[in-house]
Amino acid sequence: MFPASRPAITLKENVMAFFSPFSRRSSDHCAFRATHIASAVALLALGSAHAQSLTEITITDTAPAQVSGFGDVPLSQAPFSAVSIDQQTLQDIGAQRVSDALRLDASVADSYNSPAYWDMLSVRGYTLDNRYNYRREGLPISAETMIPMDNKERIELFKGSSGIQAGTSAPGGLVNYVVKRPPSAKGETIRSVSASYGPGKSSSTGLDLGGRFGQDQALGYRFNVTYEDLDPYIQNTEGHRKLFALAMDWRITPDSKLEWEIERSERQQFGVNGYSLLGNVLPAPVDGTRNLTRQAWSVPGVFEGTTGSVRFKQNLEGGWLWTTQYGGQRLKTDDNLTFAWGSNLLPLGLSFPIDQDATLYDFRSLNEKRMSDTLQTEVTGDATWGSFNHRISVGLQRSRLLDRLPPKQAWNYAGSLNTSSAPDQTPVYANANRSEYATELSFKDRVTLAPMTSLWLGLRHVKYDRSSEQNDPLGNNRSTIEGSATSPWLALSTQLHEKVIYISHGYGLEQFVTPNASASFTNPGEQLGVKKSSQTEVGIRQARKGHGFDWSASAFHIVRPLAYDFFDTNTWMSTRYLDGKQNHTGVDVGLGWHNAAWTINGQAQIVKARISDVERHPEIGNRPLNVPSYTLRALAQYRFANVPGLRTSLRLSHEGARRVTEDGSINLPSWTTLDFATHYDTRIDGTRMQWTLAIDNLADHHYWRESPKQFGHYYLYPGAPRTVRVGVKASF
Repeated sequence: MFPASRPAITLKENVMAFFSPFSRRSSDHCAFRATHIASAVALLALGSAHAQSLTEITITDTAPAQVSGFGDVPLSQAPFSAVSIDQQTLQDIGAQRVSDALRLDASVADSYNSPAYWDMLSVRGYTLDNRYNYRREGLPISAETMIPMDNKERIELFKGSSGIQAGTSAPGGLVNYVVKRPPSAKGETIRSVSASYGPGKSSSTGLDLGGRFGQDQALGYRFNVTYEDLDPYIQNTEGHRKLFALAMDWRITPDSKLEWEIERSERQQFGVNGYSLLGNVLPAPVDGTRNLTRQAWSVPGVFEGTTGSVRFKQNLEGGWLWTTQYGGQRLKTDDNLTFAWGSNLLPLGLSFPIDQDATLYDFRSLNEKRMSDTLQTEVTGDATWGSFNHRISVGLQRSRLLDRLPPKQAWNYAGSLNTSSAPDQTPVYANANRSEYATELSFKDRVTLAPMTSLWLGLRHVKYDRSSEQNDPLGNNRSTIEGSATSPWLALSTQLHEKVIYISHGYGLEQFVTPNASASFTNPGEQLGVKKSSQTEVGIRQARKGHGFDWSASAFHIVRPLAYDFFDTNTWMSTRYLDGKQNHTGVDVGLGWHNAAWTINGQAQIVKARISDVERHPEIGNRPLNVPSYTLRALAQYRFANVPGLRTSLRLSHEGARRVTEDGSINLPSWTTLDFATHYDTRIDGTRMQWTLAIDNLADHHYWRESPKQFGHYYLYPGAPRTVRVGVKASF
């Protein structure tokens, strides 16, 4: 199963690499696959060049309209914390997944974020739920898949408890993907091809087409297609991915518009297992290019998805707007990974043996199907009650989310790192199906109390019906939960000179369910309940006007019911409990400065995360694991006046120490990386060309990136070594 040009790493090399000197991939990995980028490179030979400046790399000042629920309110005036990362920034950083983009913000960190698996992130210290904390075009989707970025216009992140926007979601934040849409102006066209190489030997090509046609150019289209050979810096994780996406709109009348879009994505890639503690010792950081568990009999994970939406907008009398939309998603996954599994050497979990010879298991769960459907209708407009103006929105939403998994999954013994053998592929452990239905009624009102002061009100009522059931044999261990809940949200904002001050308090709903893993949990798939979380936030900000400074500061306090896994070292099984509270108190601060040549931005977050009121197993400690105590992101960018279109940037990421074990005896040290990039924007015979050369982890720093605990096992993920990426985009 390995390419002939690259033999497999031997088992001995895999084990020795755990503490071996940092090896490097051979120099042939710096060579281009010319067949994949020849067309883009050829464009560079056309004629002479003249310069054109690029849009500034920035997190835009427009509030996330679809994810915040309050329309196109400028972020500088909004009574909440949010960011919107635009298409140009996504292109500049070469974002291939949402974690690449959101890591620009200091509130975001990794949370068991495997390099070849779907994104798992935390915001304000809370892990986002991949089933509930993600939106696409404002509608719920499952993020239990690899979501492509090539057809995304921007990524929106709302920070904090999200009960006003979502019927159910974990606290911390809500992510929304906004797809690329047809151009709006008559006669405007989009014609671009792009190519990239790296990091590692991955190479991709993409096509982006858009325009308008028909009578009065009432019809618009946007077409994206991408293919990538995956051969990243981590050895023996090769694969490929492809995307086809089409978005269209129809301006039926001046007051009526129909929008629809669909995307089909496929990704196949060998997975990457994390490292671990050696007994009760934190090992020195290892070479991040190693794939510790890849074997000749390993099989890749396969992620397929079809997602789309249709939206009808109608302007009504009096300036009111009626919007009705439907979103659907169909996912199919072959979830495969070769696991290195440790021993019960610690009081509350597993780690690798001190002799480094971990046990191997072959995990396979084939033909997993996940389906979601949402229908939403909403009316929005202005009204005057008494002496106050109200911006009102009333909505109704009906949704369902279904998981239909194979009867059983394989978790089969395959020897150890030193004595591996091909495993029996017979599925043994039962999977669980889940069915979820929800009806949500929402009300939002922005009340203008004075020219510079607004009261923001929100209310969402949810009626839910959820069940899970082990599907082999059917009828065994069925767990159901039904009920309803209401989550209010309230904020007050005022503007003093050029500063906006706000205070808000809101609630969110969260569903707690034990993971579907009968090999690891005593209560797999059990519905533990739906509980409320709450957040209070106070903030102040001053937006920049032209050149000069902008700054912001906010303080937040989030309280969430605690769900934790208690690992029994006698049975090697975990049990999930809903018991206690998790409290995060923190501060976000940001500062920026801009003139004609320089752009300097910095953002920091400090979080005090605590666990309290645990009755069943207080030995889990008083602090959550894998939550950095502080995070810093910064960017310095310089534009060269004597070479128009040329800019360079240096980006800093720093994450503070975090707890690895419950008793605090082992902690992950803080780490810092520097990323350098050069961008050049020019024209060649009327063709706009954009060049990018990026070097991530410029100092080639070796570090443990994160330390999650999953299924009773302590994991360590190494940071990426120094990598190089080259990209080019031609727009006609």
